[in-house]
Amino acid sequence: MARLPKGVSVRRIFITVLIAAGLISGGTPAAVAAAPAPGTIVSATVITLPADLAAKGTAVRIEYRTTDIRGAAITATGLILTPKTTLKRNRVVVWAHGTTGITDACVPSTNYQVFWPEARKAVLELLRRGYTVAAPDYPGLGTPQAHPYLVGESEARSIIDIAKSSRILYPGLGKEYALDGHSQGGQGVLFAGEIAPSYDGDLVLKGLAAIAPASNLDVIAPDIPGTEGQGYLVMAVAGLSAVDSSVKPEQVFTSYAKSKAAELPANACLNEILAKFRPLTAEQLVPNGQVPPTIVSKLGQYGNPAQRPPTSPILVVHGTADVAVPYVITEQFLIPQLQAWNKPYPITLVTLEGRDHEGAVYDSTVTVADQIDRWLGFPVPQH
Repeated sequence: MARLPKGVSVRRIFITVLIAAGLISGGTPAAVAAAPAPGTIVSATVITLPADLAAKGTAVRIEYRTTDIRGAAITATGLILTPKTTLKRNRVVVWAHGTTGITDACVPSTNYQVFWPEARKAVLELLRRGYTVAAPDYPGLGTPQAHPYLVGESEARSIIDIAKSSRILYPGLGKEYALDGHSQGGQGVLFAGEIAPSYDGDLVLKGLAAIAPASNLDVIAPDIPGTEGQGYLVMAVAGLSAVDSSVKPEQVFTSYAKSKAAELPANACLNEILAKFRPLTAEQLVPNGQVPPTIVSKLGQYGNPAQRPPTSPILVVHGTADVAVPYVITEQFLIPQLQAWNKPYPITLVTLEGRDHEGAVYDSTVTVADQIDRWLGFPVPQH
């Protein structure tokens, strides 16, 4: 067998072959090689939607590249839904879902049990109007890393990057896009609006709708112990620990609460988590019934929108009977915080009397879609 030239190894030839085949990137050493650009599609699979969604659209489930809150490259998943209507508007609207859970069983793109009915109604209205709908799962739901639940910028990056992925999959889509999100997703789209000009490349965000958005977590959190929403706090602390190594959930909760967590099956999602912690007293959840001040502060640090100025028009919808995210949090805190930036974008609050957390979505699908039509320059249908 002929000898290799001096200084050339089998490994070097092997790497050269892989580069030539396009299986890995060349040009720089592996340790500093550029990661694929955010939005790059890793895989795409045509899937069968539930009957109600399938009546209005088709879907591809994708894995795509995004970044974590420190800019490191990661992979996320989601759906890109294409309308069946002949009147396609060639614009993408990102639907950002509400809380589903924090484990890999709680992925809306694969577990339609947590593609909540109110979410389906919102998506169906957008499909009916001819929009392509991108629906991210968020980092850590269906991918190896932990899910940074209620860490706003984590959601935001995956929200924007799936809009980029949509235009890669369907190059005919225009650069202008809009965002629509509920609860956790409402928080996510508000954060996405803050970072859009510096993160979305050649895309142009025209407006965002946040329905019952999570905000002012440092105001909400101290009042959670002893209420029906204690499971949200458990997930939120776990979410913090995914991005902040100083947060140790085992040091936040009582031994009794930790024993309840251990009883949860690995595939537990939102409803099971809420049910498990609902009966606990405040003192059974956290020592002395009080959330540690450091945790309260970090929830606000990572989870409060409006810490940076808005960069597009914002429509906020909230029901007065909401107990998951109380209406007062939006009316008396979030809206004034957004307006305080004094930016030339309208900040509009639509109040739905007597509507709860999910009801705000059900009762606003037409209102939100009408506003998206206006933002994206399409005629609003007569109702």
